[in-house]
Amino acid sequence: MANTTSAKKATRKIARRTIINKSRRTQMRGAVRTVEEAIKRGDREAALTAMKRAEPELMKAAQRNIVHKNNASRKVSRLSHQIAKLAK
Repeated sequence: MANTTSAKKATRKIARRTIINKSRRTQMRGAVRTVEEAIKRGDREAALTAMKRAEPELMKAAQRNIVHKNNASRKVSRLSHQIAKLAK
């Protein structure tokens, strides 16, 4: 348990950041899920429009250290590759 006033303040800050980060992570996952569902249906147009929303969402999450930047880049790359395969 936090004893000093600075430790107590740090605990409060962490609690606030956790709520914000959870919200951002949920938004990011939802955006990725819409892309994956469009790919699964084979709907290339829907996948492309969903990807336009998901890519900035992933990169913002990486910038804010919600996910690692390589993780976000890898996910964007893999989704883009799957969408490209739909064109064939």
